[in-house]
Amino acid sequence: MQNLFYQHLQTQFPFLENKKLLLAVSGGIDSMVLLHLLQQLPYTIAIAHCNFQLRGIESFEDQNFVQEYALLHQIPFYCTQFDTQAFANDYKLSTQVAARELRYDWFYEQLEFHQFDFVVTAHHADDNLETFLINLSRGTGLDGLSGIPAQNEAVIRPLLPFSRTAIEEYAKANNLQWREDSSNASDKYLRNQIRHHLVPMLKELNPDFLKAFGMTQEYLQQAQELVSDAASMVYQQVAREEGDTIYFDLKQVLRLPNYASYLYQWFKEYGFSAWDDIYNLVYSQSGKQVFSADYRLLKDRDFFILSPIQEPEKEKYFIEKNQDKVKIPLKLQFCKVTDIYKADSSTIFVDESKLAYPLVLRKWQEGDVFFPLGMNGKSKKVSKFFKDEKMALLDKENTWLLCSNDAIVWVIGKRADERFKVENTTNTILKIELI
Repeated sequence: MQNLFYQHLQTQFPFLENKKLLLAVSGGIDSMVLLHLLQQLPYTIAIAHCNFQLRGIESFEDQNFVQEYALLHQIPFYCTQFDTQAFANDYKLSTQVAARELRYDWFYEQLEFHQFDFVVTAHHADDNLETFLINLSRGTGLDGLSGIPAQNEAVIRPLLPFSRTAIEEYAKANNLQWREDSSNASDKYLRNQIRHHLVPMLKELNPDFLKAFGMTQEYLQQAQELVSDAASMVYQQVAREEGDTIYFDLKQVLRLPNYASYLYQWFKEYGFSAWDDIYNLVYSQSGKQVFSADYRLLKDRDFFILSPIQEPEKEKYFIEKNQDKVKIPLKLQFCKVTDIYKADSSTIFVDESKLAYPLVLRKWQEGDVFFPLGMNGKSKKVSKFFKDEKMALLDKENTWLLCSNDAIVWVIGKRADERFKVENTTNTILKIELI
């Protein structure tokens, strides 16, 4: 195994030379074999150990075992302890998911703080098979069937081609010591059920099952690359990016064979999981939305509009008398004039004597009412005005109001309010312009 491992490193990870590597070492046989293998090479390595405090005294014995090994071999050692169960309870996660989130977050912190280049973990071929079967049992797409990646950002997994049997043989041949995790013997977790019962049956049916599975995963990974390439090329044809917002032309999307597959490829990166809702959104009425944790997908006539979820705008911006400019949250210019000339959606003229300072800039809210200029003193809800103007939801959300006390002076960029119009040109006329 040793020679094959070194060949694998040279072929797949030649960029690791002269890099600083942080090895995730639990004390189990897999990580101890990985540590021993890398010790034989001229790499700069350090050990990172996570104590999840899930097995009482055993967890601390694991920590002591790894720490003593590091001390004996003069390897830098970093350790942390987590209250994993409390974290899982607080965030309503399974224990395994909580442990994974905690350790990878900590690994990346160590990379940055101690200036390591990569984290190296001891995932191997049997881990890959178990993950495949877990995902298969729950229902998954190509991503879930393509296996654990050999590299994921700064995380490297050089043992993936090697089986648990090969690792055990190497450990025994080199008289390595390791810690046995007592929880691995329990069928409490789905992974252990698959490891103890399903995988042995598959290997009994085909002694070369692990090798055959490895070939299958290569084909699945190649298929995933083809799918990603196709999705990327079609994206260029149907999508338009404007800042953080992406517009998808639904007329073009609907011409695609099996368009739902493209929607999945485009939106999975944004945390969406309610796929039936997204597929149904195609034929929904305008204004319908689907949300992920951080993004919103809006149906707006012939477009899907993908945008980050914005926190409700609660700020108010004040404008003092004789202030001539506003730069935030939008650009306004104020000047006193002697006559009314060009007035349009971006320029209004008001009777300054009717204003109460400071003026207020704020986002519109449900229930806001104003008296649109030109409607002979009739009031209208701002929301009804938006509807009549056939404004898209994003435009509504980005509309600001200029207010005098609680009265709306201007739905900025849309319509001025009748109550503040100039009726007597002998009064001071204030020109307000949206730049």
